[in-house]
Amino acid sequence: MLIGLLTAVAASVCYGTGSVLQALGSRRSARSDAATTAGTQYGGPSLSSTAKAAMTWEFVVGTVLDFVGFALGALAARLLPLFLSQAVISANLIITAVLSVRLLRIRLTRAEWTSIGVVCGALVLLATAAGEEGSGHGVPIATHWWLLAISLALMAGGTLAVRLLGARAAILAGLLSGLGFGALGVGVRVLNGVDPFDPAAMLTDPALYAIVTAGVGGMYLHTVALQIGSVNGATAALVVGETVLPGAIGVLWLGDASRAGLAWMAMLGFVLAVAGAVAVAWFGGSAAHVEEQPLQAPELTPTG
Repeated sequence: MLIGLLTAVAASVCYGTGSVLQALGSRRSARSDAATTAGTQYGGPSLSSTAKAAMTWEFVVGTVLDFVGFALGALAARLLPLFLSQAVISANLIITAVLSVRLLRIRLTRAEWTSIGVVCGALVLLATAAGEEGSGHGVPIATHWWLLAISLALMAGGTLAVRLLGARAAILAGLLSGLGFGALGVGVRVLNGVDPFDPAAMLTDPALYAIVTAGVGGMYLHTVALQIGSVNGATAALVVGETVLPGAIGVLWLGDASRAGLAWMAMLGFVLAVAGAVAVAWFGGSAAHVEEQPLQAPELTPTG
């Protein structure tokens, strides 16, 4: 349990730091492209503008940290109940918020600091109440195919939404990226060929391709959310997506459990963690963050 917790905390630090660095790179790229046709006609970022953001040094370093966080998070998902591992990893929201004050010059309101405190307290409750993780073995292969299909639908739908809705899709993009990372966590838990190691079984398992699809797609949607919306709001929406559904799946189908007599504490911690993240998303998208400059749609000059 202790090794799993330390691994999840390390993944959280990597993800949180990576998010802020990616936001720095995305916003610097957006500012340099502000006078060009860097967006779609609906105000969303084009694929080229997103690619340019991904070429900045800040974004590259942030992406490296994301990959390290992914590896650590995958290990944590094997060592802890999903409702605990995903919640601890989602605490990268706190790292993101604190670093954004320093690096992005964002002023956090008292309500946001209070919400962050609620998330911290909720994580303590979850860690205290968590019991043994389920094995994930015995899940029908059809479920692995469903996981792949859902991952593809989430990522395709999210990509279409941000292109059509533009800046209005910032929170949605963050939420869908979180659902993608949540699907990734479930895929890691049910993946065949891990223990004992069997490359053939792993390569023929649809869950492996669900992990790749959800991971790459989730990273893309999170990048877009950072380009067009509040970094804290987008990250908080991601927290909700990667915590709620995987936690429920872990308890209902994968055998995750709380300590005897502490189910109420686990439920309370889970609800508070989600509520705190939603609160940060709500307040993070307010007008208080006057320093943040999301990507704006280019002005279109009428032609004769």
